[in-house]
Amino acid sequence: APSGREALAFKFDSKGIPGLPAPVPYREIFVYSPRVEGIHLRAGPIARGGLRWSDRRDDFRTEVLGLLKAQIVKNAVIVPTGSKGGFYPKALPPASDRAAWLAEGTECYRIYIRALLSLTDNLVDGAVVPPADVIRHDGDDPYLVVAADKGTATFSDIANGLAIERDFWLGDAFASGGSVGYDHKAMGITARGAWISVERHFAELGHDIATEPTRVVGVGDMSGDVFGNGMLLSNALELIAAFDHRHIFLDPNPDARTSHTERGRMFALPRSSWDDYDRTVLSEGGGIFARTQKSIPLSPQIQAALGIEAQALAPSDLIRAILHAPADLLWFGGIGTYVKAEDESSEDVGDRANDANRVDAEALRVKVIGEGANLAITQAGRVAFARAGGRINTDFIDNSAGVDTSDHEVNIKIALQTPARAGQLPEADRIALLASMTHEVADHVLDDNRRQTLALSVAEREGAAAVPAYERVIQTLEDAKRLDRRVEGLPTDDLLAQRAQAGHGLVRPELAVLLAHAKMAVYEALVASHVPGDPLLEADLLAAFPAPLASRFPDAIRTHRLRREIVSTALANALVNRAGIALPFQLAEEHGVGLACVAAAFLAARQLFDLDTLWSALDALPPGQLQLRLYAEATDGLRLQMADILGTYHGDLSPSRVVDLARPGIARIEADLATILRPEPRAAIGRLRESLAKLGADAQTVQRIERLTALDGAVATADLAATINASEVQVARAYSAIGQTLGLDWAKGRAAALNPADPWERLVVATAERDFEQLRFDLIRRIAPPGTDPALAADAWARAHPECVARVTGTIARARHGAATTAPMLAHIAAQARAALGG
Repeated sequence: APSGREALAFKFDSKGIPGLPAPVPYREIFVYSPRVEGIHLRAGPIARGGLRWSDRRDDFRTEVLGLLKAQIVKNAVIVPTGSKGGFYPKALPPASDRAAWLAEGTECYRIYIRALLSLTDNLVDGAVVPPADVIRHDGDDPYLVVAADKGTATFSDIANGLAIERDFWLGDAFASGGSVGYDHKAMGITARGAWISVERHFAELGHDIATEPTRVVGVGDMSGDVFGNGMLLSNALELIAAFDHRHIFLDPNPDARTSHTERGRMFALPRSSWDDYDRTVLSEGGGIFARTQKSIPLSPQIQAALGIEAQALAPSDLIRAILHAPADLLWFGGIGTYVKAEDESSEDVGDRANDANRVDAEALRVKVIGEGANLAITQAGRVAFARAGGRINTDFIDNSAGVDTSDHEVNIKIALQTPARAGQLPEADRIALLASMTHEVADHVLDDNRRQTLALSVAEREGAAAVPAYERVIQTLEDAKRLDRRVEGLPTDDLLAQRAQAGHGLVRPELAVLLAHAKMAVYEALVASHVPGDPLLEADLLAAFPAPLASRFPDAIRTHRLRREIVSTALANALVNRAGIALPFQLAEEHGVGLACVAAAFLAARQLFDLDTLWSALDALPPGQLQLRLYAEATDGLRLQMADILGTYHGDLSPSRVVDLARPGIARIEADLATILRPEPRAAIGRLRESLAKLGADAQTVQRIERLTALDGAVATADLAATINASEVQVARAYSAIGQTLGLDWAKGRAAALNPADPWERLVVATAERDFEQLRFDLIRRIAPPGTDPALAADAWARAHPECVARVTGTIARARHGAATTAPMLAHIAAQARAALGG
C-alpha cells in the first residue's frame, strides 16, 4: 500500500512464508521508504505492544521478533495477544546535533505510523471499511493498537494525532499513554507491579521489605520510570550500588531514610542523572563515577560492600562486581541483558553492547531479583538462578502492570466512544472521567500482579510431586502447536524425570511460562465457544471496568466491541490463577472435554459454592506457608466440584443453567449434612480441620474449605434426585450409605490422596476415583424406582445381596491392611466393584 508518496507498506501472512524463525507471527507489516524502514509483528488478530526506535540497521526484525516472543507471554493477563514494532531511521544527522537528530527520528516515526495505518481496515458506524487503493487478500482486520517503547516514550500523542487525522475508529485509543490517558511513570505502575513480586519473594523468606533493612544493587537511575519509582517504594532500602549508561553510583553503607529522601528529590528533578546526587548524603567511601573513566578507585568500604579485594577496577569490571554483590535484592530498571546462564554464549544472548558487562547467573549472590526491565536476564539465566536457590519470576510476570494498564485504557476508551457519539459525554467530561478513574485502574492492574505471583507460589509449593502433571501440560501444548519447548527454554521429558527423581520440581521462571501459555490456551478455547455469552459472566464484564464507568454507562460496557474477548480473558485468568496451571488440562483429558467446557464448570462451581468469598479471605492473608497450604486445600475441593459438574453434565455445559438446576438441591443437602455424612468422610474432614487449625487458620475460612469437601457429589446427587423424583437428602443418604457399606468412601479418599508417578497413572487413578462415585449413582438409579426412598432401597439391596457386598468389602479390606495404596490397586478395586454391582 502506498502511504502518500513517502513510503510503501506490505502486509504478510507470516505463516505462509517458509523458513521464518519461531515464533511465526499471525501478520506482519514491512514499511520501506528512503528515510526509514520498519516492521510490525502481531501474534493474533487482536494484539498490542510497543513500537521502538531501533538502532539495529541490519537485523531490526530479529530484535522485534525477540520482543514479540516476550510480549506474547506478558499479554496473557490482558485481552490482546502480543505485538511489537520497530523502525530504523536511515538518514539521521549526527547525534551531537540533538535537536536535528530528534526531529528526523520523530518524522521517521510519523512516516512509519502513517504507513501502518495506510493498509489497516477502519470501522465506520460499526461496518468494516477497507483502505482505499489497496489490494486486500485477507479478511476484515481493523484492530491495530500500538504503545510506547524504547525511544518512543513521548510519542503516543503523535500516533493518536495521526489516527484522528485519518479518522481511524480507535481515535486516541490507538496509542495508549498519551496526554489523555494513563501516564505510567506518574502512576509508577510498572514498578509497583514488579514490587509486588519482590514483596512476595521476601515475605516468603520471612523478611518484610517495607520495614526491615534491605541491601539493594540495581541497573538504572532515578530519572527512569521503573528504577526511579521502584527505589521509592520502601524507605527501608539501602541502595549500595547502581549503574546506568552514564554513571556508576556507590554508597556502601547508606542511611536508609536519608538516601530515600535524596532519591525522591532526584526523581522529581527533570532529566536527572546520578551526577546530580548530593554527595554529602553518601556514606563514607562512596562515590559517583563516569563510565568514561579508564579506572575507578574503590574504597575499603566499597570493597567490603561488593565483597571484592581490588582497589581499582575498569568500569565494565566494576559493573560485573556490582551484579555479583552479596546484597539482598538486584533491581533491574534499565535497558540491556546483563545476566545469562553459564552454558550460554554472548552470541546466544544477542546484546553485543553489554557483552563486557554480563555475568553468569550461577555466580550471583543476591537473594531476590526484581525484573522491572525487559530482557535483563535470559530465560536460561533465570532458571539457573532459581535452581541455585534464588527467588525470581520472569520479566513478563514482574513488569506486566504497564501493558495491563494500557489495555485497561484502550478498553475504557472504546467503551466511552458509545456515550461520546451519542452526545452523552462531552470531551471535557470524558477527559475528567478518565483521570478520575486512575487509582481504580491501578488497583485492578495490581490485583492481577498479586494473583499471578500467588499462583506461582502455589504451583512452586507442589514441588517434585507435580512434575508429571506439568510434563503432561507441556506435551499437550506442544501437540496443539501452542508451545515450542526449545524456544521457551523448558526441559525435555528426560530432564523432567531426572528432576523429579532428585526431588526437585519446576522453578518459578519455568512455571511462569506454563502459567502464561495455559491462560492463552484457555482464552482461545473460550473465545471460540458459547461460554462468553453466559449471563453469569456479566458481573465479570462489568468488574473489568472501573466502578464509575460501570455505574454511569453500563450499556456501553455490555455492548463493547471486545465483550467476548474481555470476559474470556477474565475467566481464563481466574481459572488458571485459582485452580492452577495443570488442573484445566487434567480435567479436560480425564473427562474427554475441551478447555472451554472445563472453564464453564469452573464458572458454575464458583457461583454454586461462593468461592469468591473464600478466595478473598485467602488473598487477604499474609504471604507464607499458611496461605499456600490453604490455597492448596481449597484447590483440592474445587477440583472435586468441577469434576462432579463435568461428570454430571458432560460436554453440555451452560454454567448459568447448571447453577439454576443444582443450587436448590445443594442447599437442601447442606442443611442436612449432619445426618448424611458417614464416619469415613466425617473423619477425613475432622483431620483436615485439625491440621489447618494447628497452622493458625481462622475457623470461618476452614469451614468454607470443609464445605467444598463435605459437599463432594452434591451436584450429581441433585441431578439424580430430579431424575428419579426423590428428595436430594434421600439420595445423599443413599450415596453415603453405599459408600460406607461397601468401603467406597475409603477407596475414593485414597485415590484423591495419591500422587501419580506419570500422566498415564494419573488417568488410571482419575478413572478409579470417578468409578467409586459413579457406581453408587448407577446402583441407586437401578434399585430406587421413582417416588421411593433411595436410602431405604440401598439398605434393602445390601441385605438382599450379601455376596456382592462381601466381594467388594473383602477386596477393600485386603487393600486397607496391605502395603501402600497404588494405582493398580485402585483400578482393581474399581473393577471388582463394577463387576459385583453390575455397573
